[in-house]
Amino acid sequence: MSMNTFHLQIVTPDGQVYDGPAARVLCRTIAGDVCILPRHCDYITALGMGEARVTLEDGTVRRGACIGGMLTVRAGQVRLVATTFEWAEDIDKARAEASRQRAETVLGRQGADARELELAQARLKRALVRTHVANLV
Repeated sequence: MSMNTFHLQIVTPDGQVYDGPAARVLCRTIAGDVCILPRHCDYITALGMGEARVTLEDGTVRRGACIGGMLTVRAGQVRLVATTFEWAEDIDKARAEASRQRAETVLGRQGADARELELAQARLKRALVRTHVANLV
């Protein structure tokens, strides 16, 4: 690790997504976007739903859809434990679009109960994040 990088680990319930050096991580928290740079102070926050951008040691920027979880910085080590994390190039655009359409159908249906509407709104938000990130590739 150089002075311009830190160790980043991204994990989900399905396994490890990334483990290596990074120069910068930008992601959405429940309070807004946060950018982690080398030598950041110890920090912990809950993740929101949005695009995550990881700048690698060589300057390459990788984008991903990050939905829920926790971000911790401890002793110069950064750990992003996400409920869902998909790199932009791995997102199935057709599946994300179909999910968006299903959610919009439920939201537009007369007589849907409050729980159905709440679930459909969450599905729609996830689908919109995935679609946005996938279209950046």
